[in-house]
Amino acid sequence: MDKRKIINESQIRPRLPNRASEVLGIAEKLLGYDRILVRYLDGFTRLCRIRDKMKRRVWLRVNDVDIVDPWNFQATKRGDITYRDRQNQADQLRNNDYLKIVPTLKGAS
Repeated sequence: MDKRKIINESQIRPRLPNRASEVLGIAEKLLGYDRILVRYLDGFTRLCRIRDKMKRRVWLRVNDVDIVDPWNFQATKRGDITYRDRQNQADQLRNNDYLKIVPTLKGAS
């Protein structure tokens, strides 16, 4: 099987949430081990964890754009991070107005 050659990073397209349950979020604070506070596009901050498949392969930092899959129970409080966009993919999302975050509400979390 041939590897797909990418000449430059502008050819890489951002991945949008493809399932109805997935949402975009921005990593706000690293809490240690596999937990991260993620601010969703609705303005609320939720506790998310890194999927086992991603733990040692993808390094997450603050302000990374992530695709989060909320849990079936506690959907308003917790979720799993399933994908991290690269910096150029996040820039494309910002330029196309996919990343408009509602200002934080007092006492909302």
